Amino acid sequence: MNIIAIVGRPNVGKSTLFNRLTESRQAIVDHTSGVTRDRQYGHSDWNGKHFSVIDTGGYVMGGDDEFETEIRKQVELAIDEADVILFLVDARDGLTPMDEDVAEMLRRCSKRVVLAANKVDNSAQMESLAEFYSLGLGDPHPIAGITGSGTGDLLDVLVEDFDTGEEDPTDGLPRIAIVGRPNVGKSSFINTITGQQRSVVTPIAGTTRDSIYTRYNLFGFDFNFVDTAGLRRKQKVSEDLEFYSVMRSVRAIEASDVCILMLDASQGLEQQDLNIFSLIYRNHKGVVIVVNKWDLVEKDHNTHREFEKLIRERIAPFDDVPIIFTSVINKQRIYKVLETARDVYQARSRRISTADINNQLLPIVKEQNPPPSVKGKWIKIKYITQLPTPYPQFVFFCNLPQYIRDPYKRFVENRIREMWDFHGVPMTLYFREK
Repeated sequence: MNIIAIVGRPNVGKSTLFNRLTESRQAIVDHTSGVTRDRQYGHSDWNGKHFSVIDTGGYVMGGDDEFETEIRKQVELAIDEADVILFLVDARDGLTPMDEDVAEMLRRCSKRVVLAANKVDNSAQMESLAEFYSLGLGDPHPIAGITGSGTGDLLDVLVEDFDTGEEDPTDGLPRIAIVGRPNVGKSSFINTITGQQRSVVTPIAGTTRDSIYTRYNLFGFDFNFVDTAGLRRKQKVSEDLEFYSVMRSVRAIEASDVCILMLDASQGLEQQDLNIFSLIYRNHKGVVIVVNKWDLVEKDHNTHREFEKLIRERIAPFDDVPIIFTSVINKQRIYKVLETARDVYQARSRRISTADINNQLLPIVKEQNPPPSVKGKWIKIKYITQLPTPYPQFVFFCNLPQYIRDPYKRFVENRIREMWDFHGVPMTLYFREK
């Protein structure tokens, strides 16, 4: 599939145009300069030609800021990967020295470069485009990313040499979201397993802002990973940018199949970790708990078991969850995380035939361990079936469903988990009158 990379100095409207081309709200848009840091990938099509679009951070030449250095690396990687470079400038601000720096870099690359002047909202602003010819990159195409004006003509130029391509190759793949508090190692995990600088990593909490989508297709795995911004408590979220980041992280959880909840072993299990776990559970997503930075913990022969026991006690009653202790920086058990996430995804998708579940489970709940009687009335379960839903849901038809208590529901759920291996997957049981 052909790739278009959108590049330019900060705050010229790259993310707005990215959202326009991909028909999404995937990238955070704000008036603040330097919002985008990582490469953001999206899918688009024009006149039957399918292609990928990369949104990049604002390119600043020679800055000493740690983020600016990392953003430059991300932009250079995007340029190296792209077939066509869309160089975006701001018609309102006119030509700036930073635009000239970006143009100088692009003139040295061997890729086709298309120049677009953004924020051209009226005919009077068309006169200001003449100065952009001095960049030596051809005609500046006038557009308004926020309204879509001129984007059709621009796309005609961008895709003129593209093949028909295929639809989004990540459709239908398992969606694995990496979630957790800030600075627990989510982006480092993505970078390590992919073997590339997919996300900006710094010691500063809150480095990741957008939810970054990455396809992982190696060693027999084929996932669509989502690296999310760290989730903090509501009281600590004061800036609009962080609010948008948190909302995208929550949306990533809602759209995922399995969530990898990453903890910091050196800080232990905190209340915010439990809040995130609860959010995953309420949305009925598969979950794998990864205790990262295990290399920083002083250990004896019982440390591992005690830590795991503490986690299971605090996440109860849903404690049938895989827990893996890793060190991303030392590449310790990181591929075990992938294997486990795949197993949980398969368990979440598992379907038990009505015949099997009635032949194996019905004798247990009907004869061996039936529900206890209530007020002298006996409860008889007569029939069980699994609903055709994205996650496991079972319906038990009985004569007196109102008398089924929570302890018995947990007993039945545990038996289902043991018999058909729903490890790491929330499930729902319904008791209905026959």
